Amino acid sequence: MANAPVPASRYLRCEGRELHYMEWGAADAPAVIMWHGLARTGRDFDELARALADSYRVICPDTIGRGLSQWSPDPVAEYRLDFYAALARALLDGLSLTRVRWVGTSMGGATGMHAAATTLRGRISHLVVNDIGPELPQAAVRRILDYAGAPPAFDTVTELEAWLRAAYKPYGWQSDEQWRRMAETSMRRLPDGRVTAHYDPAIVGQFSHHPADYDRWDGYDSLRLPVLLLRGVDSDLLPPEVADAMTRRGPRAQRIDFPDCGHAPALNVAPQIDAVGRFLATPEDAAAIRH
Repeated sequence: MANAPVPASRYLRCEGRELHYMEWGAADAPAVIMWHGLARTGRDFDELARALADSYRVICPDTIGRGLSQWSPDPVAEYRLDFYAALARALLDGLSLTRVRWVGTSMGGATGMHAAATTLRGRISHLVVNDIGPELPQAAVRRILDYAGAPPAFDTVTELEAWLRAAYKPYGWQSDEQWRRMAETSMRRLPDGRVTAHYDPAIVGQFSHHPADYDRWDGYDSLRLPVLLLRGVDSDLLPPEVADAMTRRGPRAQRIDFPDCGHAPALNVAPQIDAVGRFLATPEDAAAIRH
């Protein structure tokens, strides 16, 4: 694509840990933070970031323990939403960002909701929550832990890609090029030469060490900012009744359900990208909720 935005790969020390992030757009443009899901990386947002880079400075971090960011030396204390929210504040402070828009998929949406209620209260102007709520069905958590808790190793990247295509089929349609990029940005090579998923397996300890970490209705109900709630029609992580409650409680989220995907919409196709873009472009006074 001619004149397509080119991202920069950067690193910043936050809360004593090195975070990697991709940065798109002009440094003086309004900032958007895009935070990925549990076992993913900031590269999941390449399509959305590219589409918004003409209007925004887009920051896509890898959470600690994922991608190119440092693995935690204290996983029990640091692989949890409280620490992720602290990292988010340190990231904004380190980049001299006083106010941002936030797009979060799954864990990144939970981090955004928690940060908006605590460490970044008053600093997030627009919040997009992609397919997660302030409570989680345990059956869906078990499904995710089944593939994320003990990622297999493979002799080839092609085999890893096939596994990713099966594990992340609920994301919905992705091109062959996007699946290949997911594989190449989601791998690390083991000492025996095989390849496996990029992340620290200890990240899933969050669910056993902090079993109530995703029970966040009190924080959600305290939010006073515009929220866009995205949901895959076939999602098992965000049941319709929880999504319905999110439109009635707290910030009374706007809600859009996308067909042909489950948990979570990949935000890589035009209807999803356009929905996010329209919401982020809404002036704050027009988007503000009324109580």
